[in-house]
Formats: sequence, structure tokens, C-alpha cells
Amino acid sequence: MDLEKLKEIILKNLEDKTKEIKRVFHGRGNFYDDFNYLTVDSLDEILFATFFEENEKEEEIIKLLDEVATIKGFEIFIVQRRYKNENLNEAIKGKIPPFYIVLENGLKYKINFYNKNIGIFLDMKKGREYISSICKDKNVLNLFSYTCAFSVVAINSEAKQVVNVDMAKGALTTGRENHHLNNLDTKKVKFMPYDILKSWSRIKKEAPYDIIIIDPPSFQKGSFAATKDYEKIIKRIDELASDNCIILSCLNAPELDSNFIKEKFKEFAPKFRFEKRLKNLNEFITDNEEKSLKNLVFCN
Repeated sequence: MDLEKLKEIILKNLEDKTKEIKRVFHGRGNFYDDFNYLTVDSLDEILFATFFEENEKEEEIIKLLDEVATIKGFEIFIVQRRYKNENLNEAIKGKIPPFYIVLENGLKYKINFYNKNIGIFLDMKKGREYISSICKDKNVLNLFSYTCAFSVVAINSEAKQVVNVDMAKGALTTGRENHHLNNLDTKKVKFMPYDILKSWSRIKKEAPYDIIIIDPPSFQKGSFAATKDYEKIIKRIDELASDNCIILSCLNAPELDSNFIKEKFKEFAPKFRFEKRLKNLNEFITDNEEKSLKNLVFCN
């Protein structure tokens, strides 16, 4: 696929551009082998491109995207180079703001372009919508909560309580701000800055949970590796779950398929049956769905 085709695809995906966040090019999906190192997001007034690998076409692509930004009226165009160790983000057009507020389904989230992960994962939209649809009057446990987007949608949809657990205090601070941005009552929300694998007694104090969200990184040096640590969480599910608990078990490791999670539940939490896999957003569908985000629902 050549550069003109890339430009055509992105402009087509921007035809229905709104203030809501949206992925407009997902090269990571293997449909576009020539650009499998590139993603492009529309974030209201910001066009945001991420390069996961260094490539000889990078400058040409940036020039093309700068043209797209002008055509579609973006005020700011930011490039992130994931392959670098520092100075990851550069403003090609406009200036990088100290922080920025984005919208998803009408809810506000604070993002920060000075971090590698800016504050919200666009591919998890369907997961957030699912939790929103089932959480009314429920006690929710949000493991690996990051900036607490699941908590925002749950409290907005009248969850009884949400317990957010993440070892990154800064992410939880942003999570608290996300609730305030949406005028949500944080009296119903707990923010626990703990290493999950070492803090079961604290987490258990708020049990039993009606909904448990497990959304870990596939690998985080020194704290979590899905291949060996995911089962440690599943082993504890019975201690935490109510009699009619629903679990959203998430995994975004291309090298591990959905059977990896299903087999762990069969072995370590056999009371929970596999219910369904949530469909991914169209813009994130790949030529091999087992390499993409896996959102699996289990019930007891």
C-alpha cells in the first residue's frame, strides 16, 4: 500500500469526525503490512500519530499527516515515537498542551502527552460500554485500574461502589480527577495504590464483588507478566466473588490467545463458566483476532 492510499483511508475514516475519540488508522492489525508500525487517532482538536518502529518513510508519513491535519481542521498534530527512550512526543503543528480533556460516549477523560501511555486505551471502548450496561447497584472491583476509566463509566451508570486498584499512584490521581471532571460522587469510589499480587487481604475487605474487571498489562517489568502472573489472580477469584459474579477478563498480548485465559479459569476457578467474548471495535479488527484485544466474560 502506498502513501496516497494511506491518506485516502485516514481521510475516509475522518469523514464523520466528531469531538469523540476515535482510531482512524490501525496499522498494528496486520491488514496493512506496509504500515504495521503506525497508528493514528483523532482526539477532538488533536491528530495523534504513533510510530512503534523507526522507518525510512517516517518523514514522508508525517508530512502526509500534517496535510490531513490541515484539511480536517485539527489545531494540533502530535507525533509519538515509541521506539525512542526519551522525548517521545513532538508537536508538528501547534504545541503539546500540559494536559487535555477527551470525550468517549459523552464522558470526559484527562490525557497527558508527556507520558508514553496518554491516559486512555481507545480499543477498550466496548469493554467500558459492557460494564456500563451491567453495573447498576453492583459492587465493582477494577484491578489494574490505571486512570480508572472503567470506574468512571460504572459510577456514571449507578454502580453501588467501585474499588480501583493500581500500584501507580499518579494514574490513580488522574483517575480521581476523571471522576471530578464528570461530576461523579467519589464517596462511592475507593482508590487503592497497591501491588495487587501482594495486597489480597486489603482488596478482600470490600468483597464480595458482583463484577470483577481484570485488565493487566501483558508485561510490565518487575511487576506483572501475563504468562506467569495471570493465574495468580484467577486463583483468588472465589475469595472475592459474590454468588452471581460477572468477570471481565482482558488480555492484549498478541502471543497469547483466548484459550490461554479459558484454560486458566478451568484449572483455577472452575465455578466460572465462559459466557462470551466481546466484539472489538471495527477499527481494531485484524486479520487474526486472536492477536488482538481479548475481552472475555465469565459468570458463576
